[in-house]
Amino acid sequence: MRYCKLLLANQIPAFAAVTERNNELFATELIADPLHPQAAPRTAHPFAPISLAQLEREHRLLVPVTPTKIVCVGRNYRDHAAELGNEVPTEPLLFLKPPSSLLPAGGTVERPAISKRVDFEGELAIIIGKQARQLADDADVAPFIHGYTCLNDVTARDIQKSDPQWTRGKGFDTFCPAGPMVSNEIHPLTENISLVTRLNGEVKQRGETRDLIFTLPHLIRYISQCMTLEPGDLIATGTPAGVAPMQAGDICEVEITGLATLRNRIR
Repeated sequence: MRYCKLLLANQIPAFAAVTERNNELFATELIADPLHPQAAPRTAHPFAPISLAQLEREHRLLVPVTPTKIVCVGRNYRDHAAELGNEVPTEPLLFLKPPSSLLPAGGTVERPAISKRVDFEGELAIIIGKQARQLADDADVAPFIHGYTCLNDVTARDIQKSDPQWTRGKGFDTFCPAGPMVSNEIHPLTENISLVTRLNGEVKQRGETRDLIFTLPHLIRYISQCMTLEPGDLIATGTPAGVAPMQAGDICEVEITGLATLRNRIR
């Protein structure tokens, strides 16, 4: 299963299956909301296959899920903790980003006037598929995973450092680009997955899921023991070393093995 969410030509939102054609990803046919399959597919609307690249250029891509919450994990790579002068946490360091911070692929990250440094943080995001609450330490988490997508945990670094809580520095509108597609055809529970973040085409971050301090199963179980995870909720699993500031006019890309590249311009 690979899909995206887009605006049809008449500005109606819809879901579409994603397939590869000649090494390019295309939205090929309309489908029901994969998280709510009881909803009927929009077969009444004419639809011709269109590339994700064209949808991005036309600003017709939407964030592919609607989470009740975005749970993030701080300092989950040793090298990232070290580059900011922090100790490696002994248990997952959790914080939340508001759903109002979501931004689709092709959208523009708005740097707030009150911040002098806004950083990228490329991450693999888990999408929850069914309610998870108080999972046991040995619970199989696979049935609770709907799929995966790319996420950029944009951060006003100076505000993050000045505030005792990270909500403000992490929670500005447009500070959570996510997408452009969802896939359950990658398998980070059992296979190593690579992540690369580029700024204006230059590689800034390289990470591997095998280097995570806390594994994906551990994170899902740990989070479920303090809050109920609902279908569509996002878990941002952590960013590798290499975070850096973004300036007006920059283009930031997050690329993860098996997923479409998340690309956003900065203003």
